[in-house]
Amino acid sequence: MAYFGYHGHKLAYTIHGRGKRTTVLMPALLLSQKMQTPLAGDLASHGNRVVTFDFLGHGVSDRPREMSRYSTSEFARQALALLDHLELDQAVVGGTSLGANVTLELASVAPERVRGMLIEMPVLDNAIPACAAAFTPLLFGLTFGEPAMKVLARGAKWVPRQVVPFAAELFLDALSQDPGPSAAVLQGILFGRTAPDRSVRQTFKAPALVIGHRRDPVHPFSDADQLAAELPNGRLIDANSIIELRVRPARLTAKIAEFVDECWRSGAGAAAPANSAAATPKRRPRSRAAGA
Repeated sequence: MAYFGYHGHKLAYTIHGRGKRTTVLMPALLLSQKMQTPLAGDLASHGNRVVTFDFLGHGVSDRPREMSRYSTSEFARQALALLDHLELDQAVVGGTSLGANVTLELASVAPERVRGMLIEMPVLDNAIPACAAAFTPLLFGLTFGEPAMKVLARGAKWVPRQVVPFAAELFLDALSQDPGPSAAVLQGILFGRTAPDRSVRQTFKAPALVIGHRRDPVHPFSDADQLAAELPNGRLIDANSIIELRVRPARLTAKIAEFVDECWRSGAGAAAPANSAAATPKRRPRSRAAGA
């Protein structure tokens, strides 16, 4: 674990593997960079240097209580500061849920720094009703039930992480955080811009691998499908479930590693060659590609 300074605060990151080809992976809302560790290790074994990263208010980065510190746009500026800190002209950048949206935001403010995009479970137009239903009660509990949530957080810290599954470990880590800053993160995200406008997304030239899955209203497959169709050099992978990449990662990891290789073989920020797998038709069939 390493840190760098950002506007008076410390942001945490971890480097996995070595090499000149760098991929940056970012977590989902209120989760830590730990969620990306298995994928980072797999990509590192394919000859990549991978950096996992905690936004402000996440993981072991600093957690101020001011709502103004948190937004998708602000997290994109933090990701850009990470690239500057590591002296990277370009990187393949990606993330899950919030991390996916931050990737899109980074591509809008610094497209020349993005070699490719790994976008898992984007949260766009079709997710609004489910997000409101899911996060409003959570925000209410964190804000007005802070004393009770602090007791719950202390209890979560005592649970031995080595005896629980990986997904449960991630949940316990998030639950054990001070609820005050977590509430500020939610407020900032809910009241800020979720992602760049569709007209902006349609201008992105970097190759993009979009991973969507069904049966999750907060991350509807229709958002992933729509985004892959909008991006000039986007392609869509249909995951078998929300936990496939965390529990049975082999199929998806192989496709992600292949995509990262393609990003570094192709010209920086340019459209993929016509014979590349990234050069898929703008309108894709909506059938599952799980066996592909």
